[in-house]
Amino acid sequence: MSDPNDGERELSFSEHSSANSTDNAKLTLLAEDLSVGKEAVETGRVRVSKQTHTREVAVEESLLRESAEIETIPIGRQIFEMPSVRHEGETIVVPIVEEILHTERRLILKEEVRITRRKTTEQFHDRVTLRYQEAVVTRVQSASEAVDNASTNESK
Repeated sequence: MSDPNDGERELSFSEHSSANSTDNAKLTLLAEDLSVGKEAVETGRVRVSKQTHTREVAVEESLLRESAEIETIPIGRQIFEMPSVRHEGETIVVPIVEEILHTERRLILKEEVRITRRKTTEQFHDRVTLRYQEAVVTRVQSASEAVDNASTNESK
């Protein structure tokens, strides 16, 4: 005889059955159906919160400072054409001209203004407070866990 789970069945007929009943004999087959469903089950809860913290850090940075030195140099000599602004290295020379009325017109270079740019570097030191956040996750008892715990306590 074969295993009942392999789908084979053995039938026996008696010797007394008529030819009619043998021809009309029916074999009843059984079949199982499977129905699958899903439902959401809460297995737990978590609470997520943020916490803000502070920390101090040292700041060290080079700062560039620029200043101008202005120097006026008296010249007082006659010139024959208008001079232009010129550069002498880091210095800008701006001529100042005065027109004097005489029986004739003469240009007198009265003075020059010299502007020299100086650059200095100084170290900057300070302490600043920076903020940062981190997440805190806390497990919270769910409604289904509360029911499970209650039934466990009752059965004890």
